[in-house]
Amino acid sequence: MDVAGNQSIRDQSEVARAAAAQDKLVVAISSRALFDLDDSHRIFTEKGLDAYVEFQVEHEDDVLEPGIAFPLVRKLLSLNDESGENPRVEVILLSRNSGDTGLRIFNSIQHYGLGIVRAAFTNGASPYAYIPAFGAHLFLSANAEDVVHALKAGFAAATILPARAPLGDDAGGGQLRIAFDGDAVLFSDEAERVFQAGGLEAFSESESLSAERPLSGGPFKGFLAALHRIQSSYPAEHSPIRTALVTARSAPAHKRVILTLRHWGIRIDEALFLGGRDKGPFLKAFGADIFFDDQQRHVASASGHVAAGHVPHGVRNEQ
Repeated sequence: MDVAGNQSIRDQSEVARAAAAQDKLVVAISSRALFDLDDSHRIFTEKGLDAYVEFQVEHEDDVLEPGIAFPLVRKLLSLNDESGENPRVEVILLSRNSGDTGLRIFNSIQHYGLGIVRAAFTNGASPYAYIPAFGAHLFLSANAEDVVHALKAGFAAATILPARAPLGDDAGGGQLRIAFDGDAVLFSDEAERVFQAGGLEAFSESESLSAERPLSGGPFKGFLAALHRIQSSYPAEHSPIRTALVTARSAPAHKRVILTLRHWGIRIDEALFLGGRDKGPFLKAFGADIFFDDQQRHVASASGHVAAGHVPHGVRNEQ
């Protein structure tokens, strides 16, 4: 898609988010993030499209195993009451399957009782252009190219490494716990650019001098704000959602982050300033249902303990 096309989608995204801000949290997810489609995807890559279509049609009544993001989706949907009226959360399926091959996916959705009723099947084309039409706050996909397009269009998006959900993680229920990295995820990458250009000493000096100046928002600010709106309707001690900031920053660079969140009027329940420590064990201790980070090494560390999404945004991902 050309520059004009991307600008058009960005313009649509602003309108969609403005409308969604007054309504429910909307999450768009790809079929390979929701279900374990490794076998059928292997047939597609090794034998081609015709063999894939034949396989999916032949097995359309075979229920798919939950994928890595399935527990997250089930917890998100559990935030809605049983009546289905005025839902707080909606999950949309965005899939590169055709309507024909996507029948197996919807059969599996119905089998698990997931309240997913809207979908776009694009028959091989990138589905990211439908994100603003659905008013989604977040897009999760196993296709890195689609995620990059979504981020460039101004949406929160992350690449999820396809995998089967760990045993015991598909029961649903329990508090929804979501963790975020800071720079280039919740916040812009302006501080990270200083670090890359001048090193730790320049970064520390810059953050100390700029401590009272709020950071501008990163791609996940809107998603965090949408979570915060749901949290705000509950007493803090009884909220069904708990959030955490898990960052490599340490004191004194923590001050600017805390004051930025205060300036935004957005609550974060836990803040972990790790000073470069490995994030994986801390995310396990927090019990994150998913963690978002712009650096592949942190995503790799986290994925040994929790579901993790790579956010290919900011200076660390420009090469």
